[in-house]
Amino acid sequence: MEWILALAIGVLAGSGIWLLLRPRTFQFIMGLSLMSYAVNLFIFAMGRIRLDAPPVINTQWAAETSHYADPLPQALVLTAIVIGFATMALFLVVLLASRGLTDTDHVDGQEHRQ
Repeated sequence: MEWILALAIGVLAGSGIWLLLRPRTFQFIMGLSLMSYAVNLFIFAMGRIRLDAPPVINTQWAAETSHYADPLPQALVLTAIVIGFATMALFLVVLLASRGLTDTDHVDGQEHRQ
């Protein structure tokens, strides 16, 4: 399980970095999105992956922390997803406005006009 998770984080981060280096604005924004997914998955994985473990303390069990899932990474990832979605929407609106003003979606603006 850990190898699959590490591979997924690596593929998402590598693809995000590759897209960040592309000259088009939309590919840059998609690269930022993939990088945020990789970071979210990394944060989620740091909270000890446990199957069928409750995130809150059960009064019948002992206070042993190995019985429980860590709720903090889950809350952080949920918050990061919401903030990432709002940021992505803002970037896309700015991209559409920029394309409407310049008739191109290249970062440097020196490429072919569309």
